[in-house]
Amino acid sequence: MARPSGTGRRRSELLPVLARAFAELGFRRATTAELARRCDVQETILYRLWPGKREMFVAAIGHVFAESEAAWAELLERAATAKRGAARAILAYEASHHGEHGLYRLVFAGLSESDDPAIRAALRRMYGRFHRFVAGQVALHRGAGDREDGVLEAAWAIVGLGTVANLSRELGLLSARARAQLIERVGALLLGGAS
Repeated sequence: MARPSGTGRRRSELLPVLARAFAELGFRRATTAELARRCDVQETILYRLWPGKREMFVAAIGHVFAESEAAWAELLERAATAKRGAARAILAYEASHHGEHGLYRLVFAGLSESDDPAIRAALRRMYGRFHRFVAGQVALHRGAGDREDGVLEAAWAIVGLGTVANLSRELGLLSARARAQLIERVGALLLGGAS
């Protein structure tokens, strides 16, 4: 009987480290030697797990959504238990925590590499996943179908709100308090419907 592969498990362990490294260094400045050093493995290990640096970067882009999704799943479970509005709970969480891990910098680095078809496709998937999740929460909050009452537009606006918050953090345009208020107040307006 064949032994199960540990490749998926090992990728899962190293992906957060790679994502942080790419967020800090960007795509071009991150060498595979530096990525391996930060992962505390030899470069050959990284190449056994991914064909190249681009594939590592693409996987790291996917990790950006996965990290948010994990935090939101926990919030949704707590919101259901507390009978609190899930969308409002997520907004409150994001007002306090949005961008704190700096992974938005990885997305910004990806945008500068969007002429690469694989990176562009990864960014499209990531933004699509964010949009679908947010649209679902807006629809639930409003008691509407996900294609009714401007839900899709509101979802894109909320995704854009996150980007604006990240830009303001990166460029020092708004204080942490002002960013939190921006997310909570404008997010609440975009949610609309019952609370």
